[in-house]
Amino acid sequence: SHERICQYIAEESDSLVVSVGYRLAPEHKYPAAYEDCLSATQHFLQHLQLYTVDPARVTVCGDSAGGNLAAAVSQTLAGRSDLPRLRAQILIYPGLQALDFNLPSYQQNRGVPLLFRERAAFYSLQYVQGDTSNLEEVLEGSHIPPDVRLKYSKWVSPD
Repeated sequence: SHERICQYIAEESDSLVVSVGYRLAPEHKYPAAYEDCLSATQHFLQHLQLYTVDPARVTVCGDSAGGNLAAAVSQTLAGRSDLPRLRAQILIYPGLQALDFNLPSYQQNRGVPLLFRERAAFYSLQYVQGDTSNLEEVLEGSHIPPDVRLKYSKWVSPD
């Protein structure tokens, strides 16, 4: 589904683009997709000389769930001294938090196609759990215990 855009990015940026096919939810719950992307990125970084890639120019990128995966891979590799450091991460409408689907951005864009608020929550649940049985709780915000909500309110807050 992303072959044309990857070709375009490679041509326009005069870069090598490696697109990782990863296992998809709901058949493969978290962390399957993350493990696939991390493994592929580590392998690529360990074998850069085979692809004649400058270790200082490696960037990870992803859109939607792939943006989430690129961010998670970047965070995991940030502390590694045995691999070249990633130069950057490019995140295109990434799914980065599922604590609160009632934040202003979700409210403002709740009816904007393609990824409606309910659909975003639905896909997040598919990715994490493989089922959507508690979708209403997630949309209401009651899926997070009050102590956890308080702990993370500094980072996930309308303020």
